[in-house]
Amino acid sequence: MENQYAVQFPNIMEGKKILYVHGFASSGQSGTVLKLREMLPSASIVAPDLPLHPEEAVDLLHTTCQEEKPDLIIGTSMGGMYAEMLYGYDRILVNPAFQMGETMGKHGHIGKNTFLNPRQDGVQDFIVTKAMVEEYKDITTRCFAHVTEEEAKERVYGLFGDEDPLVHTYGLFAQHYRNAISFHGEHRMNDKVLLHSVIPVIRWIDDRQQQRERPIIYIGINALRNERGEQRPSAMKALRYLLEFYSIYIVANAPSCSPTYMQEVMLWVQDIVNVPAWNHIVFTNRKDLIYGDYLIDPLTDAGTSGFMGTAIDFGSDTFKTWDDIIEYFSRLGGQ
Repeated sequence: MENQYAVQFPNIMEGKKILYVHGFASSGQSGTVLKLREMLPSASIVAPDLPLHPEEAVDLLHTTCQEEKPDLIIGTSMGGMYAEMLYGYDRILVNPAFQMGETMGKHGHIGKNTFLNPRQDGVQDFIVTKAMVEEYKDITTRCFAHVTEEEAKERVYGLFGDEDPLVHTYGLFAQHYRNAISFHGEHRMNDKVLLHSVIPVIRWIDDRQQQRERPIIYIGINALRNERGEQRPSAMKALRYLLEFYSIYIVANAPSCSPTYMQEVMLWVQDIVNVPAWNHIVFTNRKDLIYGDYLIDPLTDAGTSGFMGTAIDFGSDTFKTWDDIIEYFSRLGGQ
């Protein structure tokens, strides 16, 4: 069976450096690091093994940043907590453990532990003492100490699994940073989360760094789902293909701007499309006034009438299915 996660994005972060900060009891040789290197072959991934004592870990990370000058920092769990403190860099924090000391005590980490991944020093086991837990409690008091307005608005993203049983810091992050995003997943980052939740955010950051403006495609909500609210065949396949080359916005009719209707649409999009649709939903009763390169909308909605860009009537003889639309855009080569 074909591995749907064996994909590469050679044009994302090309020639750039990413610092990956691992979680508790992990290492720089984790499966996530290997997968990042596989998915982003044109980027350099730096992933040091962190010391157990938090002060030593923070010192190592500051030294690494000074030496490597990363273009992006990605931290998971405990690593997300550390990454938040590395001010002045673009960062993605995945399930950041901002209350690390309490988390360690609550989930039984005191005592003997085994590293989940091999480390360069060959150490396999370690002991967590109550004194070490206090060290982690102390270090977390430094979180959010130097948040700038620029970082709060656009340089730091927090990704939070909606089924995470260990860490619940969405609200705490949102008090300091604007870009708090929920994704479908648990605490540990697997290939699916990396592909569908983390890679889209990396692409946004890379585009901003490069001042890259992708062609815009607006997609009517009813082109993605049928009258029963079920996603149409190949709709998500097409969406994920288009995201590699275009900026995608999902458009919903809002003739009366009903809060109930808007909430229903947002919940559906969050559930089905999830992270790529974050901040990419448009409500309007005049689709002819939105500015972009393409509009994909069902014939039944009559939404493409008057659109100034290229109108694609979903359900027409030319574009009966999403597979037809994939074929059409594959010939355009991202134009």
